[in-house]
Amino acid sequence: MGKAKLFAWGVAIVIFIVLMIVTPSIPQSEEYHNFADQRKLFFGIPNTLNVVSNVPYLVVGVVGLILCYHGNYFRLSLEGEVWGWSCFFVGVAAVAFGSSYYHAMPNDARLVWDRLPMTIAFTSIVAIFIIERIDEKTGTSSIAPLIVAGVLSILYWRFFDDLRPYAVVQFLPCIAIPLMTILMPPMYSHSTYWLWAAAFYLLAKVEEAEDKPIYKLTHHVVSGHTLKHLCAAMVPIFLTLMLAKRSVETEGKSLFHKWKSYLISIKENQNKAETIECEYAAVSTMTE
Repeated sequence: MGKAKLFAWGVAIVIFIVLMIVTPSIPQSEEYHNFADQRKLFFGIPNTLNVVSNVPYLVVGVVGLILCYHGNYFRLSLEGEVWGWSCFFVGVAAVAFGSSYYHAMPNDARLVWDRLPMTIAFTSIVAIFIIERIDEKTGTSSIAPLIVAGVLSILYWRFFDDLRPYAVVQFLPCIAIPLMTILMPPMYSHSTYWLWAAAFYLLAKVEEAEDKPIYKLTHHVVSGHTLKHLCAAMVPIFLTLMLAKRSVETEGKSLFHKWKSYLISIKENQNKAETIECEYAAVSTMTE
């Protein structure tokens, strides 16, 4: 690893340590487990809709994992990509079991198994992004350390009742990935799918926060947390579609550069249209 990369990792670790020193701890609220929809609707499943709404994760996780290897459908050419996306889809599929287990009887002990597979998926995505946008070797070598860091953040919360490390693991990618998608040149096409995935995840967090108001608004038909599960499942669905559709990017231009060029071309076309209108008006005046 080069000096610049070591320096970057060192700076990140120092910033994290400073934040841990200067910010107060964030304990897990017991109110978090008090979900709006606690109905037992069928088959004797407690909190039925919050449990069964995890099924899409299993479907897309298994399908994605199979396509990573079956005939190389996703055309993954780098070893790090195969490992990264495999870990991601394993994490997504495991969410179905971990989240269902938790929602059947919500408590802190079971919440560990809900958050663990999500963390594997989050950290795998970060490693994949490093491979695609920064450096293949660095991204590949970061897969295992990032997953371990994610697991440690959960253990830290469980033993010390402090969510700060887990919050970093969960929310930092939500900020970094959209920014990197827009500002950094991609390796592959269809980069906008990353932004769609990020938008659905943001919407899912809003629905999670508004669990009870949404349940009331829908006249107790569906809660915000159930919708959160379904909306968050759109993230791996969009990423799976992206993998199926994308090709190697030949232009080497970031989305920001493309959007900027597009806006400039629109402005130039408007100026040309205005010029033509002025010339036409001048000719019409002269012939009158």
